[in-house]
Amino acid sequence: MTTPLPITKIVNARKTTKAFEPGRSLTPEQSAAVRALLRMSPSSTNAQPWHFFIAKTPAGKRAIAAGAAGNFAYNEPKIMNAAEVVVLCARTRLEDAYLTRVLDQETQDGRLANEEARTNQHNVRKGYVQKHEAAGSVLNWTARQVYIALGFLLLGAAEIGVDACPIEGFDCKAVDTELGLEAKGLASLVLVALGSKSGADFNAALPKSRLPESVVITEL
Repeated sequence: MTTPLPITKIVNARKTTKAFEPGRSLTPEQSAAVRALLRMSPSSTNAQPWHFFIAKTPAGKRAIAAGAAGNFAYNEPKIMNAAEVVVLCARTRLEDAYLTRVLDQETQDGRLANEEARTNQHNVRKGYVQKHEAAGSVLNWTARQVYIALGFLLLGAAEIGVDACPIEGFDCKAVDTELGLEAKGLASLVLVALGSKSGADFNAALPKSRLPESVVITEL
């Protein structure tokens, strides 16, 4: 078994992939890891206010590529040539039925020792939801949680040897329509194409570039 790289080496080595080798698939173990990375990501109050669509078939990828037309056509090859494409969606509303489902799962998994703990957990989470409902910021809040999952996916993909490209350059309304997301209480935010980089990936040969630590980090 290959010894895992330290996380600091992974973040220094990983790059966004600009071109994928068509016809390459993830291994079953890699596909399972992608799903675990998404599902096990942390979220505020463990609300898990997201849903992830994963396209593996040509038809599934074509549906997502509906958002890669016009000004976003440059991203269409990434979507179609990737092994898998993830659509990360945020919940636009957190209804009582969904909150109860989360609460029931926590109870089933043994996180809540008794009815008092269950009630307290529900009240805390519901309080956050009501706060954002009153401010009209539910989607803003849930979207921030989805981007935590995005970070976990990008870092985890590098650790398991999968090349990845996060994509915000797409018509989210077209994807929402194609997948019927509005009726599901969801909104697409960002795509991630996963697979194996091809020789056409110009970014693979370029050095990474980040602002120096002194510019972006201040010790207090």
